[in-house]
Amino acid sequence: MNGRILVGNHSGVYVIRFEGDVRVTLSGSFDHYLESMLADQEMTSALVDLSGAEAIDSTSLGVLAKLSIAYQKERGKLPTMVCSSPDILRILHNMGFEDIFVIVNEAFESDQSLAELPLANDIAEEDLRNRVIDAHRVLMDMNEHNRETFKDLVSALEAEAQQDPSSMSG
Repeated sequence: MNGRILVGNHSGVYVIRFEGDVRVTLSGSFDHYLESMLADQEMTSALVDLSGAEAIDSTSLGVLAKLSIAYQKERGKLPTMVCSSPDILRILHNMGFEDIFVIVNEAFESDQSLAELPLANDIAEEDLRNRVIDAHRVLMDMNEHNRETFKDLVSALEAEAQQDPSSMSG
């Protein structure tokens, strides 16, 4: 199943639901939404629902970590994450997400209407690469395990960015 991200805001309670196979192609629109969400002074809480996710890549996890870290800094508390998939829970625990989210391992039902984030097809390759690097740097800053896991990927992407002539015009 292709992935999608559904979002909603009800009186300052933001709900973000990942469904299907959530990959880097969705990170641009999610990152943009995240910026507007964190700028909302009416935001009282954030809930990330992964119960409909079949798979989630590290870039998307990095953007979720970015959400949590910014939310903690501005609001002084941890956001909540709902996940019932044993495979995804294992990844979350291996990466240290229990340190940055309150993780609830049970089904979540919401009657709140959610809107699908549009796929940002017009993201330049350079911008997408920078978002991937940024997301992985956030993961690396979480703990030593993540730093070791992603340092080669980030180094390779940074080297690629330096060699890409289109990235020199900025």
